[in-house]
Amino acid sequence: MEKAYSFRFYPTPTQESLLRRTLGCVRLVYNKALHVRTQAWYERQERVGYVQTSSMLTDWKKQEELDFLALRFVLCNERGL
Repeated sequence: MEKAYSFRFYPTPTQESLLRRTLGCVRLVYNKALHVRTQAWYERQERVGYVQTSSMLTDWKKQEELDFLALRFVLCNERGL
C-alpha cells in the first residue's frame, strides 16, 4: 500500500523567486532535451540517451545565451533530462 502526504507550502518572496527560476531552468532543459531526442528519432531513427543529453547539457551551459543554467543547481538540471 502506498501513502500520500499533502503539505501546504508558504515560501517567502525570496524562496518563491528562487523556486520559480530553478523550475524554469529545469523546464527549459527538459524541453530542449525532448526536442533533440524527438528530432533525432524522426530524422535519423536514432535514439539519444541520457549520456548524450547530459553531454549536450554541458555544452548548453557554455553557450552565452544559456549561461544562466550553470548558476542553478546542477542536480535539478540533470534530473530534467
